[in-house]
Amino acid sequence: MSTTVVLGLLLLGGAAAWTVEIASNITVHMNHVESVPFSIHDTESNIDSIKLTLTTTDNDIVTASAHLSVQNGTSLNGVLNITGVFLGRTTLIFTLLLENGTEDSREVARISVVREERVIDTIFTASVAILVSILYINYGCAMDWDVCRDTLKKPIGPVIGFFCQFLMMPLLSYIIGRTLFPGVPEMQIGMFFTGVSPSGGASNIWTVLLDGNLNLSITMTTMCTIAAFAMMPLWIFTLGRHIFAQGKLTVPYRQIGTFVIGLIIPLVIGFFVQKKLPKVSRIMVRIMKPFSIILIAFIVVFAIVTNLYLFKLFSWKILIAGMGLPWLGFTFGFIAAKLCRQPEADIRAIAIETGIQNTGVSIFLLRFTLNPPDDDLTTVVPVAAAIMTPVPLVILYVIKLIYQYKQKTKAKLDPIPTLDESN
Repeated sequence: MSTTVVLGLLLLGGAAAWTVEIASNITVHMNHVESVPFSIHDTESNIDSIKLTLTTTDNDIVTASAHLSVQNGTSLNGVLNITGVFLGRTTLIFTLLLENGTEDSREVARISVVREERVIDTIFTASVAILVSILYINYGCAMDWDVCRDTLKKPIGPVIGFFCQFLMMPLLSYIIGRTLFPGVPEMQIGMFFTGVSPSGGASNIWTVLLDGNLNLSITMTTMCTIAAFAMMPLWIFTLGRHIFAQGKLTVPYRQIGTFVIGLIIPLVIGFFVQKKLPKVSRIMVRIMKPFSIILIAFIVVFAIVTNLYLFKLFSWKILIAGMGLPWLGFTFGFIAAKLCRQPEADIRAIAIETGIQNTGVSIFLLRFTLNPPDDDLTTVVPVAAAIMTPVPLVILYVIKLIYQYKQKTKAKLDPIPTLDESN
């Protein structure tokens, strides 16, 4: 919503007092043109002797042009055509030039360029939700429910995961944000919200691909997601207050609750398929790994295509932030599990669970808390984290495939021992 104000301009070197009437706050969609009327009123001199020049403090955000008309020789009316070039905020400046060469400039309006909601965003969200639900039915078919029950009776792994997820990651994100973005609280908020979010569902996918303990992974994901109801507001309203001065943040309970339900329901369906339809369950388990690979590829490609505009915001600091949080999370999770002498498969699950954040929750927090265009601009941090998170995991998976291929090749080339050799 815009507010119309009247700005008085006193031209230097002249006695004429000018007033400019225009909306003080203007919002434009990116790649769209907004027409804004304005008027310049003169009480003493001839309006025909004046030339108007438009400039902005950042031409990379908007460009502006004016169509003028004169009324009664004392009023200059016109329409501004403002084109949104990219997300951000800038200021519109009017420069008035008199016939005698005297000029004066004034900042007359603040312009915000925001992103228009697109159908492709809805399609992406819905398709990912459907595919992830199918994948979690697969997990329900593959899980050993007796092992999960035993894990909860002696929850060493989940406790380690909880410690890493809700103590180390928030502190890491706070330190990284303050170090890389001093004086830029918006980016610090983006980093911090990424760190306080619960672990993401992708951790279960990578646990499967890297031969970790899937039962432990899903148990930790479920526990961390439920714990996020308490831990997220705790961190946001304590340490987060140092970043967000107002401290009036709305925690997305509905979003987290939907995620919990969306996690549990497919698992329950998978459980019943495992018990009632064992043949179908075996087929679902068999396709789990290839389906996981397809899902990861789909999410990465689709996310990049739908958010190409964000890459214009990428800088070396954004890349380091995107790498630093998840990669340090993998490292600290691995060290913590190793120090606690966990089994190899559990170490992998805990390390992966620690490093992978639910960036969807952090993006939702940013969009819910901040006004446009800050909500879109700050999402570059969790998007960078989401893009950089899989890099070491992909490398490890490729190494695993190469190792397995060499082992199979070696087994084929090894000579079969004869009866004489065995004697």
